[in-house]
Amino acid sequence: MEPPSQVSFQEKKRVIQKQEVEATIYMNFMKSHCCYDAIPTSCKLVIFDTKLQVKKAFFGLVVNGLRAAPLWDNKLQRFVGMLTITDFINILHCYYRSPMVQMYELENHKIETWRDVYLQCSNHFLISISPEASLFDAIYSLLKYKIHRLPVIDPVSGNVLHILTHKRILKFLHIFWKKIPKPSFIGKQIQELGIGTFRNIATVQQTATLYDALSIFVERRVSALPVLDEKGKVVSLYSRFDVINLAAQKTYNNLDVTMQEAIRRRVCFVEGVIKCYPDETLETIIDRIVKAEVHRLVLVDRTNIVKGIVSLSDLLQAMVLAPAGIDALLS
Repeated sequence: MEPPSQVSFQEKKRVIQKQEVEATIYMNFMKSHCCYDAIPTSCKLVIFDTKLQVKKAFFGLVVNGLRAAPLWDNKLQRFVGMLTITDFINILHCYYRSPMVQMYELENHKIETWRDVYLQCSNHFLISISPEASLFDAIYSLLKYKIHRLPVIDPVSGNVLHILTHKRILKFLHIFWKKIPKPSFIGKQIQELGIGTFRNIATVQQTATLYDALSIFVERRVSALPVLDEKGKVVSLYSRFDVINLAAQKTYNNLDVTMQEAIRRRVCFVEGVIKCYPDETLETIIDRIVKAEVHRLVLVDRTNIVKGIVSLSDLLQAMVLAPAGIDALLS
């Protein structure tokens, strides 16, 4: 019979080995599937020529219910980048003066003109991935470069096959949820796991202006803002996708309205405030974020005070990259 100390050591070793194996379950799943596996059978893909007017391009995104589109340069005969809602926000933030001054840049600029202006102060280039690359590599690229859209480009034809997103990848994992061994950490509370952002949360008061919100989007590079009342309680969520609807409503010439008024005017799909609590499990949170088809959950206490944000990036980082010793969010 082994001495008690030896038994204890062996038991601890087995527990550690089990935890190490469990930690890599989702990582190995993503490494064993390629990007092509996550492409849906049917989907919509819109491509813009860089000669197209910026205003028409954003209307095109709105009409098709899209958040981004690959850009084709006919002179170079290749894809050169992506037009996203971030571009629309940057244009509004850059050129807006007052409701009395028309933004001619938005009305008249071509996409290539805006890119010439924007690329002077940034080093943007097209980040893409092959359909044969693993989903693990796709997650790494999304998080490392802090992008939300990753074009899957066929290396032979040069055609864009799909635009991969955090949401699509997590949904793909969720589809196979019951076929994958469930690790024990999936049942732990989100506060215990420390998944999410809990400090210096970007928020906006409902009395602030819409332009103030755009400034926060630009400066903090966040994708959504919890909107707070005078007591500091979350009453709504304003996302980057809400901004593109200003193009549909043709209300982008007045950004001096309050956030309360901007939220009231929303007529298109509204993501809403989908919340979670610190004592809820990781499994509960993943189920909620996938089923609600949102990009983040607002972490609140029982009095509705914002305590953090749990995003798709946070979940993929913790479940897939962290077990490989990679922290792409800090790179």
